[in-house]
Amino acid sequence: MPEAPFPRVLVTRPPREAAHWVTGLRQRGLAAEALPLIAIAPAPDPGPLRQAWRHVPDYAAVMFVSGNAVSHFFAEALPEPLARWRGGQLATRAWSPGPGTSEALRQAGLAAAQIDAPPAEAGQFDSEALWARVQARLRAGQRVLIVRGSDAQGRGAGRDWLAQQLAAAGVAVDQVLAYRRLPPALDAAQLALAGQAARDGSVWLFSSSEAIAQLLRCLPAQDWSRARALATHPRIAEAARRAGFGVVCESRPALAEVVASIESLA
Repeated sequence: MPEAPFPRVLVTRPPREAAHWVTGLRQRGLAAEALPLIAIAPAPDPGPLRQAWRHVPDYAAVMFVSGNAVSHFFAEALPEPLARWRGGQLATRAWSPGPGTSEALRQAGLAAAQIDAPPAEAGQFDSEALWARVQARLRAGQRVLIVRGSDAQGRGAGRDWLAQQLAAAGVAVDQVLAYRRLPPALDAAQLALAGQAARDGSVWLFSSSEAIAQLLRCLPAQDWSRARALATHPRIAEAARRAGFGVVCESRPALAEVVASIESLA
């Protein structure tokens, strides 16, 4: 096989998303490998998820923080509200912060017309862009459910920014934990790969600040001054700079733009 003309790319998303991105990057001619820095596990108690499904018809919207939130929430769906939601019989909207989550919602059986998300041309795919899209439709007294993940100890993981905006608008906010985000269990070969990629010109593709924090925990003595990072959000880019990455670039999390950014580093 001829040598790839562009640098190796390490995709640090959780395993399922990493595999999807590796496939897409390889199809574009890039030497991509998965090195998941976050593991995903189901919530230990499915009871709250099933209880949340009973109330789906009562919510103005259900906000999913990620594709994992979608898959784990729908895995515990109750047949009656699920059928009504898929059949368009509920007014409940599905909120998504970006294309990956929207695709997961479509795969779960919801129609594109039921999903609110930032437009394809949005500068960022995040809670702020979603809020700009949906805030005008809300009324005080409505209820919104946020489906999110937890850390290994079962505590809510991620930002509370959207919940704060909803509360300020007089909207009642419920939250349910659908999955757990766990530290990676890197084996010796993966640790060796990470150490090599810190100095050989590889590009680390980061989609969360948590992945960077986990990498630092796995390799606490590693010098990252020769490493290169591509971050899909300014907050993630700042985390990479604080971690000591010598080169940090930013890109929206769209495949074509990520590929163009990686090629620009060649």
